[in-house]
Amino acid sequence: MTELRQRMIECLQLRGLSERTQEAYVRAVRQLAAHYHRSPDLITEEELRQYFLYIKNVKHYSRNTSTIAICGIKFFYERTLNRNWSLFGILRAPREKKLPVILSREEVRQIIGSVRLPRYKVCLTTIYSCGLRLQEGTNLHVADIDSARRLLHVRHGKGAKDRYVPLPQRTLTLLRQYWATHRNPLLLFPSPGHGDVPLATSTEPMARSSVQDAFRAALKQSGSNKRASVHTLRHSWATHLLEAGVNLRLIQEYLGHSSATTTSLYPGQHFLCLSPRRLALSSAPACLSRQIFCSRPLR
Repeated sequence: MTELRQRMIECLQLRGLSERTQEAYVRAVRQLAAHYHRSPDLITEEELRQYFLYIKNVKHYSRNTSTIAICGIKFFYERTLNRNWSLFGILRAPREKKLPVILSREEVRQIIGSVRLPRYKVCLTTIYSCGLRLQEGTNLHVADIDSARRLLHVRHGKGAKDRYVPLPQRTLTLLRQYWATHRNPLLLFPSPGHGDVPLATSTEPMARSSVQDAFRAALKQSGSNKRASVHTLRHSWATHLLEAGVNLRLIQEYLGHSSATTTSLYPGQHFLCLSPRRLALSSAPACLSRQIFCSRPLR
């Protein structure tokens, strides 16, 4: 690691940004350096201006990718190198108003039913039935399950925020059955990692990339032509709750959205406020459970 990169990482840590944000910002600066084939501290303001025009007009970066590039590079020059260039005052990511891809309940059932390995099937079922982000699902701990209250404690979500989401009984049963196959005292979805470490003693969670690969293979096998990803399960869950009459404000809390504007992108018609316990008992989040993998009986 170069001294310059180490210094940027230290600045990011002092700013209190999450590890994923740190990685994204460092990657943005690394891509800039690779574009000009030299250290980023040697790049001029005019060259930086041309680079942002390049990623906008040639690479056609999406709004999210552009935002990461702008924020990461701006942080590097302003905070690490103390260069307050006027360019940073006019940079803005392109505006977009895209509706998320939504899968029907039947499509979700078909896709997850096409997943071959039990560990991925249970993980994806949990992600859908609890409205989780991919990393939130793979990083679940045994202690995050509140079976008495039928709640799932999501720790260190986006923005380092914790939240509780309803845990359907059928999903709880699936998790218990899958956990019985490895009995790891810490993780719900442990990874064997390098050297085929036994799942019972593994300290590493399941790799996100492997879950994504399993989803893509199942999507293809299901015959769906939608441009769906693991994150589409979360969008679909929120939409299905809206269709079931759950209040938008409540869904916002379950998704961990800071703004109701983000949640309002989901199409829905009728709103009815349900308590977390009533939602956990309802059929909406657990519509797949009858079709999903069941392992050996509980002990």
